[in-house]
Amino acid sequence: MKSALRRSNNRNDMLLDAAAELFATQGFRNTTMRDIAKKSGMLPGSIYYHYPSKEDLLLAVYESGVAQIVEALETAIAQAEDPWERLGLAISTHIEAITRDSHYMRVINRVLPEQVPNHRDMLTDLRGKYERCLQALIEDLPVAPSVDRKLLRLMVLGAVNHTQFWFDSAGPLTPAEVGQAFTRFLIEPVGSDQATARSSRKEGSNAS
Repeated sequence: MKSALRRSNNRNDMLLDAAAELFATQGFRNTTMRDIAKKSGMLPGSIYYHYPSKEDLLLAVYESGVAQIVEALETAIAQAEDPWERLGLAISTHIEAITRDSHYMRVINRVLPEQVPNHRDMLTDLRGKYERCLQALIEDLPVAPSVDRKLLRLMVLGAVNHTQFWFDSAGPLTPAEVGQAFTRFLIEPVGSDQATARSSRKEGSNAS
C-alpha cells in the first residue's frame, strides 16, 4: 500500500488537522477541498499539489489517526504482562482516544471504507492494522475453548466505539475506569446468583 501520510512539516500538520475536523463535524461527503483550504489557511491549489483528491486527503487522515492510536495502545500495554490487564489498558486507551474530541478517531469510526470506493481497500487495510492489535490481545486471553474469539473482538470493538455517543467527560467515570469495568464484565459473570440458579433450573427442566 502506497503511503499517503505526509506529516513532515507544520503546514501539512495544519492541513490534516483541518481536514480531520471538517470530515468529523461536517461529514466527508459534505466537506469540499475549498472548505479545507479555508480552514487551514491554504490556497486550494496548494492542497491539490500534495493531495490530488479529497479521497487522497482522507487516506492521509486515516493513516495519521491509525498511527496515533496504535502508538498510544502499544505505549499503554508495554509494561503489562497479564493478558486481561493488557486488554483493559487497550480498551481504556481506545475510549480515551475517541472521547477526547479526537477528530481523527471520529473520522476512522464514522467514514467507512465502502463509502470511498476508490480507496476502499487501502482504508480497510488501515482499519485492519489497528484491529489486528486488538485481535492479538484477545488471542492471548485465557478463555474457555467454546469462546468465539472473533465474535469477542467484534463485541468489544462495538461496545468501545459506541462510548463516543454516551461518555460524559464530566461524569463520574474516567475512560480508564470504564475500560476496567468493561474488562470485569468479560472476566466476571454479570448475572446475579438468583438469575444463574433460575437459568440452571430451567435448563434442567428442559432436559427432563
